[in-house]
Amino acid sequence: MTDSVRIDKWLWAARFFKTRSLAQAAVKGGHVAINGQACKPARSVSAGDRLEIVRGESRFELEVADVSDRRGPAPEAQKLYRETAESVERREKMAEERRLLRQGGPGRRPDKRNRRRIRSFTGKA
Repeated sequence: MTDSVRIDKWLWAARFFKTRSLAQAAVKGGHVAINGQACKPARSVSAGDRLEIVRGESRFELEVADVSDRRGPAPEAQKLYRETAESVERREKMAEERRLLRQGGPGRRPDKRNRRRIRSFTGKA
């Protein structure tokens, strides 16, 4: 392994993004910061750097433990970084809030039988 690698390759190898092009787009879009500063896809990352990654509604704050430009199995990829305790706690809290919001709303779309009942109840064809 090398001592530094491009940020887009590292994000792909650490399995934060499915493809390198998605990782590049996230970096170009400002969703990745190294040591608190925005970066470009060619920026090198090395062990000890602190990253902030925004992916969808999830926000990761982590420290780079090791670098690799090879994508391996998930357990191997998880050894490349250490996520901060605050980041884990915040993501779990957000996931719990999303789960509770899903429970409150309608469960699923009505099936054929229920659609017929709704139409007969509302008086529409």
